[in-house]
Amino acid sequence: MPQGESVQQTDFDVLIVGAGISGIGAACHIKRLCPDRSFALFEGREALGGTWYLFRYPGIRSDSDMYTLGYAFKPWTERKAIADGPSILKYLNETVDDNELRDRIFFRHRITRADWSSAANCWTVSVDINGGEETLAYTCNFLFLCGGYYKYDAGYTPDFPGLKDFQGELIHPQQWPEDANYTGRKVVIIGSGATAVTLLPELAKRAEQVTMLQRSPTYMLSRPAVDAFALRLQKLLPAKWSYGLVRWRNVLLTLFLFQFSRKRPQTMKNYLINQVRKHLDADYDVVQHFTPRYGPWDQRLCLVPDDDLFDAINSGKARIVTDKIDTFTGNGIKLLSGQTLEADLVVTATGLQLEVFNGISVSVDGQHVDPGSRFTYRGLMYNDVPNLATSFGYTNASWTLRADLTCAYVCRLLNHMAKTGASRCTPRLDQPEMTPSNWFDLSSGYVQRSAGKLPKQGDRNPWRAPQNYLIDIFNLRFRKVNHEVLEFARYRSAGAELPAGSTG
Repeated sequence: MPQGESVQQTDFDVLIVGAGISGIGAACHIKRLCPDRSFALFEGREALGGTWYLFRYPGIRSDSDMYTLGYAFKPWTERKAIADGPSILKYLNETVDDNELRDRIFFRHRITRADWSSAANCWTVSVDINGGEETLAYTCNFLFLCGGYYKYDAGYTPDFPGLKDFQGELIHPQQWPEDANYTGRKVVIIGSGATAVTLLPELAKRAEQVTMLQRSPTYMLSRPAVDAFALRLQKLLPAKWSYGLVRWRNVLLTLFLFQFSRKRPQTMKNYLINQVRKHLDADYDVVQHFTPRYGPWDQRLCLVPDDDLFDAINSGKARIVTDKIDTFTGNGIKLLSGQTLEADLVVTATGLQLEVFNGISVSVDGQHVDPGSRFTYRGLMYNDVPNLATSFGYTNASWTLRADLTCAYVCRLLNHMAKTGASRCTPRLDQPEMTPSNWFDLSSGYVQRSAGKLPKQGDRNPWRAPQNYLIDIFNLRFRKVNHEVLEFARYRSAGAELPAGSTG
């Protein structure tokens, strides 16, 4: 579809928001499992790929293996299991072409509002075309939000004291410029998450010195970028079989590590720190720089492929400093300890800004929907919001594992509605006395900053998202769709509602 060309059709059975890994997966599922449903995919940016198109910083890669981050229906056949951004983007483009989806994707179509009308039994969405050159309205019966969980326009940068005095260059990884030059420069990366851990070894290849400045350490897990077992299987078995076996092995290993971390956190903590100690020089202060104050999986673990972070530190080209910022100066950063870090370039790998409903203002029958006041039904729908679902991945495993299950469930729901004559499905909160908890069970700063505006989990099923692939398989793939808290209704042109399956 040419960039920014408006859609001639104005009404769809399903509208998908976002052409990243979730939205492309949703389109593939709907085309295969609901072939009689009309659908389109609206993408606000100028190309597909989502995260893997947006982020351009040096060394950008997955922090999950591609045997689980890839789709269940499309085997990953590249050599590296921990893949770089361009390889993942190539995989997504291949998926679109394999499934003949190009003519279903409309770029520079950013949905700003979505209004449900019970009288009309549809969503009306307002869409800015080509950055606001024009605004058009489209309708759909079902709205599927697959645009991720953070703002694409800007990352999070704290209001550092003295920042205006800094004479060097400041870059947030989410807006990495194509002409960024770090060759021979003194670079400070602020942060200790996956982005900082990815950037440090890559920048150290050309910079004079790279310093990762962290307030507190993060747990690190080293593993090879190439999965030798997977490569051997690929030589012995058809691609689909070998992919499936490796995928399940990795799923079960990840589940084991997470559950072990929850049940025996100190043992897991000792294991992770001892592994780090083996990769660094004997005199390195692992206690100060690699021993977090929290337990394993209270925040996401950082993946270190092929020991690249540790090799960069051992080489002397990179270092980690654990301290807090007092103020920026003209030529660097003064720390609370009194130490000053000289810097020509500061990279603020300080996190994301979370965004609910893909930044879309949602209303139901004229009433604004505050996502922070809603409970999630099985982690994908919301109480009293009809015909709307979101595709959201795991925080303790690969994103696509849950996205695949969510997309398949939505297709089951659509087919059940078609079979029973229902045109509306609304989760109803049958247990209003539930104790709410955060949607994300993480202590990470980017989660805590947005906790108040995020949807809530309940303290019992089906209002919990268990963050467990095996449980989700049972709940989303095998449980009946017509759960008692789901209200199904038919619609007729006069505006009256009938229970699904009735006549009249």
